[in-house]
This record gives sequence, C-alpha cells and structure tokens, in this order.
Amino acid sequence: MPAADPPPAQPLAQPLAQPLAQPPPAALPPLEPPLGLLAELTHRCPLRCPYCSNPLELEQAARELSAAEWGRVFEEAAALGVLQLHLSGGEPAARRDLEAIVAHASRAGLYTNLITAGVSIDAARLAALAAAGLDHVQLSIQAPDAATSDRIGGMPGGHARKLAFARMVREAGLPLTVNAVLHRQNLDAVPEMIALALELGAGRLELAHVQYHGWAYRNRAALLPERGRLEAANAAIAAARAALRGRLAIDEVAPDYHARRPKACMGGWGRAVMVVSPSGAALPCHAAAELPGFTFPNVRDATLRDIWEGSDAFNRFRGTGWMPEPCRGCDRRERDWGGCRCQAFALTGDAAATDPACALSPHHGLLEAALAEAAASDGAFHYREMRRQPGATTPLSASSCSSGRMSASITPGGAA
Repeated sequence: MPAADPPPAQPLAQPLAQPLAQPPPAALPPLEPPLGLLAELTHRCPLRCPYCSNPLELEQAARELSAAEWGRVFEEAAALGVLQLHLSGGEPAARRDLEAIVAHASRAGLYTNLITAGVSIDAARLAALAAAGLDHVQLSIQAPDAATSDRIGGMPGGHARKLAFARMVREAGLPLTVNAVLHRQNLDAVPEMIALALELGAGRLELAHVQYHGWAYRNRAALLPERGRLEAANAAIAAARAALRGRLAIDEVAPDYHARRPKACMGGWGRAVMVVSPSGAALPCHAAAELPGFTFPNVRDATLRDIWEGSDAFNRFRGTGWMPEPCRGCDRRERDWGGCRCQAFALTGDAAATDPACALSPHHGLLEAALAEAAASDGAFHYREMRRQPGATTPLSASSCSSGRMSASITPGGAA
C-alpha cells in the first residue's frame, strides 16, 4: 500500500483565520535591495523528484515569460541593486532560448548561477552558455550511487549524465557547486555525497534538508528522517567541515521538523530574495503563491522596484508589527522574523500564526505528529508529474519511471 497523503494544505480560496492588519510604518525595518533574484524560468523538467518545491499545479510553457521579458526584468533587478541571479525551474535547460536569457543577464551586469539537473546539457551547449556570460553552475544530485539517485529522480540513467555534466563544467573552467537535497532515503549517505563532491571538483557543497512545500509536502511521510539518523548526519558534516577546510566549503540548510526554534526563511519575508515564477508572478519566496488573501504582482504589469518597495504582498509580513504572541515579545523576533509563513499556513491554515517549528508555538505538537506518521510510512513516493493531476503513486521498489522532473537553492526550488 502506498503511504497516505499528509493532511492537505488549506484551499487557496479560504481566508486566513484572522484578518491581517497592516503593520505601522515604524514597525518596518530599513528596506535594503534584495541580494538575490531567483528566476524560475520554467516548470518543465525531465526528472520527477518527489521533494520538488514547485506547486502541485505546474505552469505550462505557453504562460512563460519570453527571453525579452526576462531581459527587462534583469535590467530592473540590476537597477534595484540585485547582485546575484539564480536561474532555476523546473529545469532551465528546457528553455531553448536559455543562451539568450543568460546573455540578457550578463549585459545587465548580474552574476549568473545556473541551477540545473545536468541531464540535458551537452558540451556544445555548455560552451554556448559560457560564451553568453554564465558565471557559475549549481548541479543537484539525489544520492552518491546510481541506483538510489535514479530511483529518487525518476529517470533511469540520470545519475551517469549528472556525473558527465559535472566533468564538462570543470573542463569548461566554470566554478561548480554540488547541491544535495537531504531526506530519510539518502541521509545515511552524507559521507559518500561529500566524497563525490570532492571527486567532481566542486568548490562548494550545499546539503539542504527538504523544505516541505509543494510536492515535498505531499511526500512528507516518505521523506522526514528520524532524529537519530539526523544527528549522525550532522556529526559527519561537522567532521567533514573541519577536515576539508580550504578544500571544500560545506553549507547546510537545517530541517525544521526537529527544530526548537525557527529559522529566518529566505532571510526573512521580503528582506533578501525576490522570486519570479515562470509566468511572471513576483513572490517573497518560492512557496508563497499558496497563501490565500494575497494578490501577488506580476512583472508584466509592474516594475521590480515598485513591487519590492510598494507591494502589499511584500510588506505584509515585513518587520514585527504583524506578529502574534509569543513572537511579538520574543528576543529573537528580529533574528528569525517569525519563521516561515508558508510552513505556518501549511500546518495550521493561518499564515500569520507562529511557525510551528518554534517550541513556543501552540501548534508545535503538529511536528511530532508528522514525525510519528513518517515513522509508520512505507516510503512510497508520489512522483512529480507535469501532465496529470497528482494522485498516482509508485512503490518504493519501482524502477520503471520513464518521464519527468527537481529541488534547489538559494536554497529554494531549482533543478534536481
């Protein structure tokens, strides 16, 4: 029997449990420009990763911004003060005009990072991307071995393609980051993932625990790790950091479901990063589109500066004036900025609630219930599907997946 679905997030049309009052201007921190822009170029992807943070309702190619529209967005981003551009998806290489998009970004003066699955870019296309101005490549892997990697990604032969692509990146002289999304079905292989990153010549390794939004939330029971295995992985990461200092930088994005305090999601709502969806919706984070009671502006209708500085959607959870207790009186309120609004909504139905990752939240017990559900799960995946409604499941032992799709980094969604 496949694993039962986690409780569904509240429907988009349902209002928040309590109306959200706008915070007074004095409660807003000084507004700096976003450091990074995450450009989700497409939701198309050849992999089917069950931890993908893309929404269950994936956007079709006909709605995607054109290369020229992305070029205007990049010029506005540079004028706003953005320094880093992360080209993500889905799989960015599914765009036939990716070279033109990269060239637009280069002309705008942005540092470009391509977040890719690496399974559909050959040496000639990589050379064309480098010639267009690509600065950096971030390659995601599912596991250090082919059998596990291909099973998780839902693409037979995908792991071998990733390894070949990593070598092409280094031969092209581009810096390489390896990204591994961690969960219960690959967590024990952290030492081998670190060894693989070294073997591939990566300068940086990002070990990012699954963030439970989109397809990842649907697969939560199959992905949540036990505390003991998490502690063993943390010890391995700490030892590797000490042993490899100066050879490999290792970043870790900690999990929330074993936490006592929340982290500042994306550096805080509307504080450090702007996300633009394939169809142009501007979001404070890649999962925010699920929140009810918001009208997220579109870059086809407004400039990035107007969106960043004046949008109700971006200002809604900035500062501390919106916070309920115990957040409002907490001495960490300007460190974690209330935690993750999307996680609060997914678990409680109220985006303004205290993030249940905080032990002071009245909803903290929901995390323990989710961990208990995961402990009883058989680990079956609901694989990401582009062309059909979610619902079909594939047993853990299946290896006949034939089409497909992702996760990634600032750390947000990107190719898997």
